[in-house]
Amino acid sequence: MNNELSHRRAVIDVGTNSVKLLVADVAGLLITPVSEESNQTRLGAGFYATRQLQSAAIAKTAGAVAIYLARAAQLGASSVRVIATSAARDALNSDQLVSAIRQASGLKMEILTGDQEADWVFRGVASDPKFAQAPVLVLDVGGGSTEFIVGENTLPWYCVSYPLGTVRLLEQSKPADPPGPDALAGCRAFLKSYLDQQVAPALELALRRCTRQAQLVGTSGTAAILARMEAQALDFNRRQIESTVLPLSRVRQMLEQLWQLPLASRRNIPGLPPDRADVIATGIAIYEAIMERFGFLRLEISTRGLRYWALLEP
Repeated sequence: MNNELSHRRAVIDVGTNSVKLLVADVAGLLITPVSEESNQTRLGAGFYATRQLQSAAIAKTAGAVAIYLARAAQLGASSVRVIATSAARDALNSDQLVSAIRQASGLKMEILTGDQEADWVFRGVASDPKFAQAPVLVLDVGGGSTEFIVGENTLPWYCVSYPLGTVRLLEQSKPADPPGPDALAGCRAFLKSYLDQQVAPALELALRRCTRQAQLVGTSGTAAILARMEAQALDFNRRQIESTVLPLSRVRQMLEQLWQLPLASRRNIPGLPPDRADVIATGIAIYEAIMERFGFLRLEISTRGLRYWALLEP
């Protein structure tokens, strides 16, 4: 890369489940990651009953942002951007989070709308030549929301964020430990009803606009963890993750196995970070439900998405 034309930038993504850092060299539309890190702060813990962010979660999240600011500076980033998604935009007291982050780091946090988040996710994924021209349904299953984006030739025409996420679903369903088959049946029934009523009418119209069968592409944490579990990979390996294709039958098998295991056993699964062992069960359930409902037999995985485009978007 020509260093005279590249700039090292950083983005800190404050999500419902975790705070993530991406430091990358940016030259035009070319993004070369330097470091990608994640710290689970569970900002959405206890949030959905009151729509109030809890003070402990706010403090932990602000502290993580400050640590990542120092890390970005250590790596030579010339700019650092902080963006926030579902929990922050839905909270009645998001101003407390904004203030805590400013006090801890001096940084201003941008709260993205659902439409912004969905659009940026798609454009980040479409920066990969593999998906640039193909018709795709991009899914970003987060802690508090799931973004559904349909597009082709790098242009999205359907970008919607739904209040359906791993932490939100976990707190709603409150499964036992282990969850067991009855709890899984209840979760599946809820997801089928939700997709039928809230998502299907508009999404099916969007999919029919595609010139050929759309590919299903999962991005962000849940999808990457599925790939790591499949490979039993202890570390984040971009090439390995992006070469993973999971058939529906394998997603279903992984889901049914996880819902029969106690949390302590899930924490020992190779490739599954121990602090994600609870929310991965609902995350996989969301992917399975979408694949079942809309007839996708395979899931491709991208490590690009929201943070990629945040580095490029002015």
